[in-house]
Amino acid sequence: MRCSLNVLRKAYSCFIVAFLAVPGLFAQGGATSPAPTISLPGQQNPFLGSAAESKVSPEVLQIDFKAAIDGALTNNLGLLLATDQTEAARGARWQELSAMLPDLKAQVIENVQTESLTALGFGKLASFLLPPGSSASSFPRLIPAFNYFDARASVGQSLFNFRNLENERASLQNMKVAQFNYKNARELVVLSVGNAYLQAIASAARVRTAEAQVKSAQALSDKAADQQEAGLTPAIDALRAKVELQTRQEQLIVARNDLAKQRLAVARIIGLAPGQEFLLTETAPYQSLTPQPLEVYLQRAYAARGDYQAAQAQLRAAELVRRAAAAGRYPSLDLSANVGDIGVAPGQSNGTWQVTGGLTIPIFSGNRVHADVLEADAQLKQLRSQLSDLRGRIDYEVRTALLDLNAAAEQVEVARSSVQLAEEALAQSQDRFTAGVADNLEVVQAQEAVAGAHESYIQSLYGHNLAKVELAYSIGDAEDGVRRYLRGNQ
Repeated sequence: MRCSLNVLRKAYSCFIVAFLAVPGLFAQGGATSPAPTISLPGQQNPFLGSAAESKVSPEVLQIDFKAAIDGALTNNLGLLLATDQTEAARGARWQELSAMLPDLKAQVIENVQTESLTALGFGKLASFLLPPGSSASSFPRLIPAFNYFDARASVGQSLFNFRNLENERASLQNMKVAQFNYKNARELVVLSVGNAYLQAIASAARVRTAEAQVKSAQALSDKAADQQEAGLTPAIDALRAKVELQTRQEQLIVARNDLAKQRLAVARIIGLAPGQEFLLTETAPYQSLTPQPLEVYLQRAYAARGDYQAAQAQLRAAELVRRAAAAGRYPSLDLSANVGDIGVAPGQSNGTWQVTGGLTIPIFSGNRVHADVLEADAQLKQLRSQLSDLRGRIDYEVRTALLDLNAAAEQVEVARSSVQLAEEALAQSQDRFTAGVADNLEVVQAQEAVAGAHESYIQSLYGHNLAKVELAYSIGDAEDGVRRYLRGNQ
């Protein structure tokens, strides 16, 4: 009978150890870390990278929120690519403008050549060209070498071409599109660095919380071991406390690793040199923000957002392209002129000039104009649909940001109260365990509750601040307004 009881006790102990060894089994939300995911190589979001050429500084850089934004606005890859696109659009406009500007050039020619009269057919006409009685063999087959000199300046100008005029106007709108896209890129950079910085702050808070929980679990484990040696508690209490300590140590390892990776992400976005030591000086701030009416935010968004302004300019450009396509049926007027000296040598030349004006009237071009109009109409319809969708998406983003802001503010208050209650429950459970009224299972559960409450509070703070950043971006005020919003000002 005693042998059977011993076997049952051993089996029960093994079951309890295995039961407690499952990380976060008692967690009440947020205490465990998700399994790591694998990111397959592919095209990277340019706003998550940078193209800085800075060198590693021996000093530890102190980076606050403003310094992070300023660094990203200087070195972020997405913004640099947007700058290049703006330059390309400026070049495309000059290309269209060149068709309307005068084409002035100068040319100097010195020509030396011979000419075959036989190849030109004069050999057969020899009998008609030579005097009577002359032999055809006396007709020269080759003109001896001769030369002439020509120095000339020429100019060409399109006096009227409606197609070129509309294309130039469209290129001006396309240049505005690139400028508005650059403006929106700056907003996206602030959104990107703001999210990365807030994630790093949240990860740092998780590390501090995990360190405090490791200390608490270590104290519980030491106390349980002392009481077991004194014969006051069973061995299961010591095992349970040790499992809890190792669980907290594992979570601390994960939290420190996540913080290191978040710091690397911030460094990549703002363009720090690889290996540069730095400290993020900001902590998780919480300042309540009283939002303005929805209509105010929507008006500001439609007036200030770079992507919406770019879509409007792109639509205007498409309308001009459509008019340019239809202008292929219109006549065009061109003028060209040249003046110069021509002769055997520069000293033996005569001045000549020429002026030519021409009116070109298209009659039939194989339905090319009709094809251009159909293509422009299709592009115009697509852009109108996209602009309408973007207007609805802006409305959705503003409303979503306001909902997230209000919900996150309420979550912060609830999570803050939950942390206080969980810590009070932990203190009472520790007192009960010390007094021998209860075993340490109650303490372990209270520690899990404290861990979950702290995680909820950290996540709610991150969500609240991120909602402010998203609200600033949704109304086109991220670059100038994010720092104000985080301080609770508008």
